[in-house]
Amino acid sequence: MPSVTRVDPKTIFTPEEWARVSGHSWWRGPALVVYAWGVIIGAGALFIAFPNPLTYVLAVMLIGARQLGLAILEHDAAHGGLHPNAKLNDWMAEWLCGAAVGGSLKRYRPYHLTHHKYTEQPEDPDLVLSRPFPVTKDSLRRKFVRDLTGQTFYKQRIAPFIERLRGKKSKPPRVPDRPGMRFWIVNGVMIVATTALGYWWAWPALWIVPMATWFPLVTRLRSMAEHAMVNTQDDPFTHARTTLANPIERLFIAPFWVHYHCEHHVFMYVPCYNLEKTHKLLLQKGYRERMRITKGYVEVLKRCASKPAEPAQMAA
Repeated sequence: MPSVTRVDPKTIFTPEEWARVSGHSWWRGPALVVYAWGVIIGAGALFIAFPNPLTYVLAVMLIGARQLGLAILEHDAAHGGLHPNAKLNDWMAEWLCGAAVGGSLKRYRPYHLTHHKYTEQPEDPDLVLSRPFPVTKDSLRRKFVRDLTGQTFYKQRIAPFIERLRGKKSKPPRVPDRPGMRFWIVNGVMIVATTALGYWWAWPALWIVPMATWFPLVTRLRSMAEHAMVNTQDDPFTHARTTLANPIERLFIAPFWVHYHCEHHVFMYVPCYNLEKTHKLLLQKGYRERMRITKGYVEVLKRCASKPAEPAQMAA
């Protein structure tokens, strides 16, 4: 099928407005990377200082959300939005963002740009994420249980690795990002650093556990909010959903303005830190009715779990 229709920003924004939202800062991208790692270190330090079940669960949720944050910053770098210097943009994405969570900008960028070119069309490699919805409440509950118990992590990351060790050809992953040398180098640094400080257990407990539980869950929530049940039409403003996240949701589910996904798809080279400005300008210019906007992730869950249960399930 032909690629999706693009919107010329000059038909919507004044030159001054477009310059304000499309401009790339030399310091904001690096600052977001530092902030993400700061939250990760701070959450881990909180549990180390006050070890109890509550602080551990809090640390897992904060770190898992910031692992998603690192993936989001790598995603922004795929559009050149992390730094105006292309080489620095790519280096930060590879080493400071993607590597720690098993991502690779080199593999991710062509995959993701294909998603933008054919959003919600048969050629869209992310179509598998939105196609199943709506599902029943029980189906969604089972998905969340698999995420939080590490089953999704095992299926996506451990099982393919074991099959490769056995010389078997596994089914290609949906996202062609699998742990490589950068992953082991960056994680090796974390292991050495935490062990040297006397916390040998910190890497599995405060990095792998969040990656195996909360990270898959919020990644699923993100994909559901972005494209599930958006009723895509020829209008580019219908290709993705914006979710009006509250501060708690932004802290634990949707870091770095990722919830402004409609704006991102219409203007995919606007850096993430300018998406909220773009959203407000579009509302001021009367585009609210054309956009797919949902108030909060609870509403997303209600929509995605709106399929009626089968009679046999209801009887059970």
